[in-house]
This record gives sequence, structure tokens and C-alpha cells, in this order.
Amino acid sequence: MNIYADAQGDLAIFGNDPIGVILLKVVGIFAIMVLMTLLTIWAERRVVGRMQMRIGPNRVGPFGLLQSLMDGIKLALKEEIIPKGVHIAVYCIAPVISATTAFLTFAVIPLGPEVSIFGHVTPLQLTDFPVSVLYVLAIASIGIYGIVLAGWASGSTYPLLGGLRSSAQMISYEIAMGLSFVAVFMYAQSMSTSQIVAGQEHLWYIVLLLPSFVIYTIAMVGETNRAPFDLPEAEGELVGGFHTEYSSLKFALFFLAEYVNMVTVSAMATTLFLGGWRAPYPISMWASANTGWWPMLWFFAKVFVFLFVFIWLRGTLPRMRYDQFMKFGWKVLIPVSLVWIMIVGAARQLKSDESVPTRTLLIVAAILLVIGVGISYIFELRAQKRADIEQAREELEASTEFDPFAGGFPVPPMPGQTPQASRRIPVTLASSPVTGEEQ
Repeated sequence: MNIYADAQGDLAIFGNDPIGVILLKVVGIFAIMVLMTLLTIWAERRVVGRMQMRIGPNRVGPFGLLQSLMDGIKLALKEEIIPKGVHIAVYCIAPVISATTAFLTFAVIPLGPEVSIFGHVTPLQLTDFPVSVLYVLAIASIGIYGIVLAGWASGSTYPLLGGLRSSAQMISYEIAMGLSFVAVFMYAQSMSTSQIVAGQEHLWYIVLLLPSFVIYTIAMVGETNRAPFDLPEAEGELVGGFHTEYSSLKFALFFLAEYVNMVTVSAMATTLFLGGWRAPYPISMWASANTGWWPMLWFFAKVFVFLFVFIWLRGTLPRMRYDQFMKFGWKVLIPVSLVWIMIVGAARQLKSDESVPTRTLLIVAAILLVIGVGISYIFELRAQKRADIEQAREELEASTEFDPFAGGFPVPPMPGQTPQASRRIPVTLASSPVTGEEQ
């Protein structure tokens, strides 16, 4: 009860802003998210182009910086094609749901400490409340409806399959993401984003809660349908995924939602594990590093690091198989999250005993858990490889004898196969009607 009372007292600074400051914050957040989306698209095309020994966009604007803006304008002005069999109401509202929920999540992200805006002292955060992280999870869950409804309302098979894939994927990895938050809640003793940042004043949670950070980082890639987890958009299998039948501005909204979600999950990772807007060492030694408007610079620098990781993964890793992807989420991430929550709970219980170095024990347990998961995964890969080799050997032994004429034309044997006796069709010699001689 005391903790809740303290939380209520710390959160009293929110909700007292005049309407002008609130509108300015809303417009500012919207502008920042749109600008971050344009920069992320440009950076992705430039970085992946560099990785693939290409140039990337460099014509429109200096260094091609305006290419993303021109692409957005082009999508908005293109002729829209609406298939005949769509459910028009759901078809139109689905991209709006995806884009709207992507923007709503950023409302509880703290961008900095209290500053003065037109003479009014206010925190660099739109709002906050005792369960703001749960609000983020709730909004992310609503965003799944946009994808599912888009696949269903298109009236086509492939978008429907893409929507089903995406919903199963996002729900599965959202469970792992939510479990990774539990350890942060237990250690910060709060679900408020601003108080979680305040709890990392002396030590970031990436050090104390490394397994939670690793689990969240993997889950956020799966949650945003990005490579190597971009199964809903598997072009070779599903044409284009849940938005196959979308074009023009509606397609642009899905495109916008994907990149805004990338920025949002990166901002959440920064808030929960990298100290939020607090300056990294050694910049934190500067007395004014965490005051005024400077913390916004440190915050977005950390966010851009995560965005670069998104781009790096896309240019490096191949797409996973769907069964491997789902198995990894349900059989690896979720069990490891549960074990880690038990370890953190035990460490918090032992914290009352001053003779027990709980911080050291927690760091050692995190390292051992990560090493254990890595070793077990390596052994599982080796066991799977042996099983595949054994299965291939059995199939080879079962097919050592084959009929080269089974398909109607001769086929050469594979290594280790022995062809059966020839089934050549005998040729009947007929006599010539003119000479009577055999031909």
C-alpha cells in the first residue's frame, strides 16, 4: 500500500497541463513518429544497400533523404484498386486500426525530465499512470485486430492465410514479451514507465535483468513481423501477406504502422532496460546531462541503435520456417521467461537479508541462464541434425532399387541407388510389304 501511495504521489505531476501544452505534446509526438518513420525507411534502404554492395536512394534530396517522403506521396496519390469480393466496411477500417494503435502506444513513453514549455513546467511525456506498461500491451493486442480483419475482409485466400499466420505469431510472441516485463515490475516495484526510468538512476536493468532484455529483444522482432520473423509476408508462399489486396493510401497505412511499431518497441526497450532518457556513461558524469532538453538526445540515440539492429537483422538472416519460429516462441522463450521470473522473485525475497549479495547473485544467475539456454539450443540443433541424417539414410536405403522408367522416360540413378532390370519394350520385326524382307 505504501508503494502504491508513493506511486500516486509521483504521478500527480501528470494531468495538470493546460490544453495548449497537451495539444502541443500530441502534435509533437505525431510529428516525431512520422519523421522517425521516414528516417527509418531511408536508413534501411541505405544500410541494406551498403550491405548488398548497392548505392540505395541518393537522388531525391541530399543523400536521398526525401526519397521516403516522395514514396509516401506517391502511394497516397495512386489509383486505389478495391477487389469485388471485399467486405467494404471492415476492409476500410482495418488499416486505420493498425495505424492508430501504433501511434497510441507512444503516449506513455517518457522522453525526458521536466522542462519549461512557454513558462509552464511539465514532464516530457504525454501521460502516465500506475499501469502504463499494461496499457502498452493492451494497445498492442488491439493492433492485432487490424491485421486479422484485413486478411479476412479481402475476400481472398492468401490474405486470409497471412492474417492467420500473423495473428498466431503476434499473440505467441506477445506472451513472451509480457513475461519479460514481469521481472522489471518486480525489481522496479512499479508498472509506471516514468518510475521504471527513475529506478534505473544508478544501474540500468539490462545489467541486472539480462535474460529479460534478450527475451524482449527477440520478442519485439517477432511482434513487429520483421525479418527473420516476417512469416506473414512470405512472398513465395503468400504473395504479399495480409495486405495483398490493398493499394494506395490503405497500403501506406499498413506500411506506416509497421515502422511506427518498430520505433515504439525500440522506445519501450530503451525505457525498460537502457535507463530511458538517462545519459549513458561517461556522459552521465556531466552535471547537466540529465536536465533540460538534452535527455531527448540520449533517448533517441538509444532508439536508433535498436532500429539499426532491426535493419541489420533484415540484411543478414534468412527467413525462418514457420514451425521453427513457433517452436522457438512456445518451447524456448516462454519457459525461460518463467524460470527467470522465479529466480528474480527469489532474489527479491533474499534482498531483505543484507548479508546476501543479491545483485551479484542475480547477475551470475542471469549469465548462467543465458549460457544454459545457449548450450541446450546447440545440443538440440545437433540432435535434430542427427535425426535428419538418420531419416535421410533410411529413405536412401528404402530407395536403393528404383525403376528408371517409372515416369515414362529413363532417369539416371542417384548415388547409392541400383536400377532394376531393364524394362525395355521389345521391338517386333515386321516384313516389308514390297520386298518381303524383315526390317
